[in-house]
Amino acid sequence: MSPDEASDAGWLTWPNLISVIRLAFLPLFFWLLFGTNHRAIAAWLLATLGATDWIDGFVARRWHQVSNVGKVLDPVADRILVISALLAVAAAGGVPWWFASATLTRELIVSLLTVVLASLGAARIDVLWWGKVSTFALMTTFPLFLLTTNPHHGALLPWQHDVRDVCWVLGITGLTLSWIVLFGYVKPALNALRTGRRARRIL
Repeated sequence: MSPDEASDAGWLTWPNLISVIRLAFLPLFFWLLFGTNHRAIAAWLLATLGATDWIDGFVARRWHQVSNVGKVLDPVADRILVISALLAVAAAGGVPWWFASATLTRELIVSLLTVVLASLGAARIDVLWWGKVSTFALMTTFPLFLLTTNPHHGALLPWQHDVRDVCWVLGITGLTLSWIVLFGYVKPALNALRTGRRARRIL
């Protein structure tokens, strides 16, 4: 166990503030998307929120501000952002509902398993590298899909057709990887459960 994992920096930390700020921008994203015609701005805001996913974790490790609150807040914020983004983009007509539903189902399974493992006392599971790749692909895909739609279902420009083709390649790749990675977490989850129970017995 690293010193960061063994210590608790408390709830008042920069990483936790960053997570809260990311969530605080969600209402602005919804307003831009559904309350104005600034769909492109909404897409860029969503892309920015997705791109900053790694910042809170980096700050926590770099300045030794890992906290028990942050270990819960960071993944919860990520799940809220991903689920909100895919539902909003689907509602705006950016992606078909089958694509959004397949992504949402995977996110809900991950969220449920996280809660169940935590309640059973499992140790922390490190995120798999391919899991980061799939998340990055999906969080890139949804803003790009949003850029390929226009308010009031206006006709697409030629560049939007080209970007949409790229989106489908990236989106299908990310979605397929995300489901493969989900099954790849089975063995680490079982190991984390055994480690957590062993640690509780020692205590």
